[in-house]
Amino acid sequence: MLRLAADENLTNGIIRGLVRRDVQADIARVQDAGLLGADDSRVLAWAAAEGRILVTHDSRTIPRYAGRRIDVGLPMPGVFVVPRSISVGQAIEDLLLLCECSSAAEWQGLVIYLPL
Repeated sequence: MLRLAADENLTNGIIRGLVRRDVQADIARVQDAGLLGADDSRVLAWAAAEGRILVTHDSRTIPRYAGRRIDVGLPMPGVFVVPRSISVGQAIEDLLLLCECSSAAEWQGLVIYLPL
């Protein structure tokens, strides 16, 4: 099971749906970690320190900051970008598939865009 971090902009319905479908889903919200309003570099640093893949709707700045972390050799467990154009149900299905059928090592240093 992958360890996920939900960016503050991630639709709560996605988080609730993941937990409903898999009660063992390991997803921590940025706001619960005291990072509400934190800049992207700080959010990514927290996710890396926690060994969590960041799940976000932010396709504009998060990938750029993730790339910077990779460029300077900092850990970056991965980012899953969920466009707002896909349904909550599709996002949940794709994230569950990723969690159940892959390992954290597969996503190190990668930014993945859903849908799969």
